[in-house]
Amino acid sequence: MDKDNTIQLEDAMSPYATPFVVNRDLERRILWKVDMRLIPPPIYYVYSELIGNAKEAGMGKDLDLSSSDYSLAVSIFFIGYLLLEVPSNMILSRTRPSLYLPILMIIWGGMVICYVGVNSKKGLIGLRFCLGLIEAGFFPGVLLFMSNWYRKSELARRFSIFYCASLISGAVGGLIAGGDIERHATSSAISSVEMVVLEFVLPDFPATTKWLTPEEREYAVRRLEEEDNSSRTGNISHWQSFLSAIHDWRTWLFLAAQTFCTCAGTITYFIPTLMASLNYTGQDVQYMTIPIYMVAFVIVLLCGFSSDYFNERPKHIMALATMSTISLIIVATIHNPKTRYAFLAFGVSGIWGCSPLVLSYLSNTISRPAEKRAVAIAFVNAFANLSSVYGSYIWPSSTAPAYVPGFTVTIVLMFASIVTAFLLMVLTKDHPHENAEDRGTEIESETAR
Repeated sequence: MDKDNTIQLEDAMSPYATPFVVNRDLERRILWKVDMRLIPPPIYYVYSELIGNAKEAGMGKDLDLSSSDYSLAVSIFFIGYLLLEVPSNMILSRTRPSLYLPILMIIWGGMVICYVGVNSKKGLIGLRFCLGLIEAGFFPGVLLFMSNWYRKSELARRFSIFYCASLISGAVGGLIAGGDIERHATSSAISSVEMVVLEFVLPDFPATTKWLTPEEREYAVRRLEEEDNSSRTGNISHWQSFLSAIHDWRTWLFLAAQTFCTCAGTITYFIPTLMASLNYTGQDVQYMTIPIYMVAFVIVLLCGFSSDYFNERPKHIMALATMSTISLIIVATIHNPKTRYAFLAFGVSGIWGCSPLVLSYLSNTISRPAEKRAVAIAFVNAFANLSSVYGSYIWPSSTAPAYVPGFTVTIVLMFASIVTAFLLMVLTKDHPHENAEDRGTEIESETAR
């Protein structure tokens, strides 16, 4: 079938009477409304990653945690991710995000308050496991949610802003732990109450969001469909979407790429400990983590905006991974504390910058049907987070202060990130798959008739 016939079939099958015409004013109005409602709420994720600071603030001593106990408390959180991320995204793709996501976070916030009452290592480990089960649906859910609203050239900067919430978490964690760690629970209680409001703030999907006008809803849907993306639920079942995602070789290559940067990212939980190894003591251990997260915050945002501006992903990933690899080699081989501190900031910035770009690259590449994209995002993120289970064990306290095993493994992982980004760039270009699988099936069926 030639190209002209294909276009005619697609036009005939379109549910709209007129061809799509770009309207920049309307587009800006829609994006302004959506950005103001969709971007701020995930920032409540800011309080989820304070356990690294809590260890140095006294939790390890109070609960008599050994190095392996602490690693278990960190890693068991991600077992919940593995179990529930894919089912949660399947549910989200067919329900109301404005209701589903706030409910998850209300429950999560209530459970975080329980940290105050933890008085044993078993209690901590149990609480962390339950938190993982509840939070499993939030991160991949927000990523799926965003991919249903934004064009491919608009997505990386939004992913990066959302991802930067965890960097703010690290910086805020240093302040909280440096002063009074019980403020963590108080903040979480306030956030839980505020989550109730989000049902009236968050959008649903472009075709079903009530506070958009009919014209805005139609335009929001059609501008995505123009670039082979879709936010609408199709006829594919949950099981079919799962099989479609895992049978796609691109899913597995993205899984490798995300696993490498996620496993390397376990350094996050040990940054306060690394500060202690650089001869900082007392509250200075907490406060000296803050500049590292702020450097990362700037670099991650710059790369996210740059990636969207140039509409390019793999070269940005390779650049960040290269910066991280070189910086961590310097940290591992130089003994001057100030030099190690400076290059540690650039090393972890490269690690943290890769993850949102890999996920936005995935969403741009496996874009249709929407249910397949939902499974692919959750599947890749869930199994990549599994690396945090074993990755947290590469930093045993017995290897202090050099932490040679941890830095060596992390350097190798970031070099592997360079390789996988290069492979994705070459293979997805030389062997493209038809993204619009649901549209392609319809065309083939129409042709057969």
